[in-house]
Amino acid sequence: MSHKTWIFDLDDTLHHASGGIFEHINKLMSEYMMRHLGVDEAEACALRSRYWAQYGATMHGLSTHHGIDPQHFLTETHPVEALAQWLQFEDQLADSLSALPGRKIILSNGPNHYVEGILHRMSIRHHFDSVYGVDNLNYVPKPHVDAFHMVLSREGLRAEHCIMVEDSLPNLLTAKELGMTTVWVSKETRRPAYVDFRIERIRDLRRLKLS
Repeated sequence: MSHKTWIFDLDDTLHHASGGIFEHINKLMSEYMMRHLGVDEAEACALRSRYWAQYGATMHGLSTHHGIDPQHFLTETHPVEALAQWLQFEDQLADSLSALPGRKIILSNGPNHYVEGILHRMSIRHHFDSVYGVDNLNYVPKPHVDAFHMVLSREGLRAEHCIMVEDSLPNLLTAKELGMTTVWVSKETRRPAYVDFRIERIRDLRRLKLS
């Protein structure tokens, strides 16, 4: 297994973003859209949800349909200092990562400054050889295959030598179609056919029988 490269998502994979961080980011996104698009709160929330479902990222829809500068939007809506108060993650997360042989990479739909900030606050940044936020990938979010292709190309990796660890099923579907081993972080009991393994927490990774 030492030849494998681990590709980790960040939010709701390495930390519990749904415990408060996502809620605050969504609020900041809606407020941003109200200011810059001149819409009310209900319309901003509807647009945010629609673009996330359609493109995998609200930012992509705003850039495509409204000419919003994606970097400005991401900077305004991901203030790490404010969001860090809701940061929740597993005990011994660093030890769990240390126990996994092979290189480790982060691939997140969040912006780089946010990803780096959260990793440093969890004291796990040093476990990762490379970190990719969406702004490092020409603002192309997962599950778009181009985001995966860019990481594989820049890192000199073959998909079949990678293990994708994610909470998002659409992202895992793309990873599986490329030939990656897929690990779903979820408490659900079902497991879609394109998911090779399901775990509830990162510490469970060391128990998997990976070839």
